[in-house]
Amino acid sequence: MGKTTLLERLVPAITARGLVVSLIKHSHKNIDIDHPGKDSYRLRESGCKEVLLLGNDRWALMHELRDAPEPSLDYLIARLQYCDLVLIEGFKGGTFPKLEVWRASLEKPPLAPAWPGIVAIASDTQLAAPEQLFAEPGLAQFNLADTAAIAEFVLWSAVAC
Repeated sequence: MGKTTLLERLVPAITARGLVVSLIKHSHKNIDIDHPGKDSYRLRESGCKEVLLLGNDRWALMHELRDAPEPSLDYLIARLQYCDLVLIEGFKGGTFPKLEVWRASLEKPPLAPAWPGIVAIASDTQLAAPEQLFAEPGLAQFNLADTAAIAEFVLWSAVAC
């Protein structure tokens, strides 16, 4: 809980440095940015594999999977236009560096360090020392409200990749 809220704060902190940021969000739910009755919805439902919708302020490409497997993250990244940084929400199983948002109030243990790729954790509560909370020392820890420090870490991690 709180991943999107953190990203909403990180994006302006990073773009303020003159960087172009894109984002890929994975959802385990069915998503639909289109609505019944709209022309694009009707054409998509008629069997189109892709429908590109262009309006005055933005465009969106909708690609129907039609029971095909989800594409890989690499495939999706390759479809993005030029940017300096791609932020990713979800895709827990990927091998890229991850920052876990953890809240004690959810009464669930953190995913780190058991989950692959988690290099940092941000929480709204004080965490125990890494050697006490985690088997893997060196896991970076941040206060969830410290957007500037998290942005620095994200940019440092992106360069280190």
